Amino acid sequence: MTYIVGQLEDPPGDPFTLLEAWMRDAFARRDSHGDLPEPTAMVLSTVAVGADGEPVPRSRTVLLKSWDADGFVFYTNRESAKGRELARHGSAALLLPWSPLQRQVRIEGRVELLDDATSDQYFASRPRGSQLGAWASRQSWPIASREDLEAAVSRESARFEGADVPRPPHWGGYRVAPRRFEFWQGRPDRLHDRFAYEPNADGTWRTHRLQP
Repeated sequence: MTYIVGQLEDPPGDPFTLLEAWMRDAFARRDSHGDLPEPTAMVLSTVAVGADGEPVPRSRTVLLKSWDADGFVFYTNRESAKGRELARHGSAALLLPWSPLQRQVRIEGRVELLDDATSDQYFASRPRGSQLGAWASRQSWPIASREDLEAAVSRESARFEGADVPRPPHWGGYRVAPRRFEFWQGRPDRLHDRFAYEPNADGTWRTHRLQP
């Protein structure tokens, strides 16, 4: 059965069942229409601290690389702005925006570092150019020019010529362990369907409908 919240009296008992069905629909839409080119693109939101000490929310798009009941995995430079913000606060919000389907999924949770072996395995699967870029770029930090960036890539390319490119120590994976989901299904007259999931103490999930 394909779970579509707007056509159900009750959503499934856990959010992963619904997410799996919606993810299948997103990939099917990509293959059939081409207007959803990257179903695993998700917005990652973190909290920074502004110059005045006030919290500043920040968002950017990253790719969801895998997910299961333990959480949602992505990879990045841990010395980047988002890496520093995750280290400071330890929590994040994710958004999967599937506009052609009039759907979105919001996820909030605690952030965990992936172990080195898992990060090594994924890094080894990346294109060589992306591997070299991970060494060359101090992600989020200022640089004088595009030429300086390209020169840094050339230096790294020469350094690893004829050899595998190892994972930089500052680059690795994260897992967002979910503590809240919200599924949104667009409906006419802005009377959308929204369902939130939150965990119970015994590991099950409770759900409730939200007003649009």
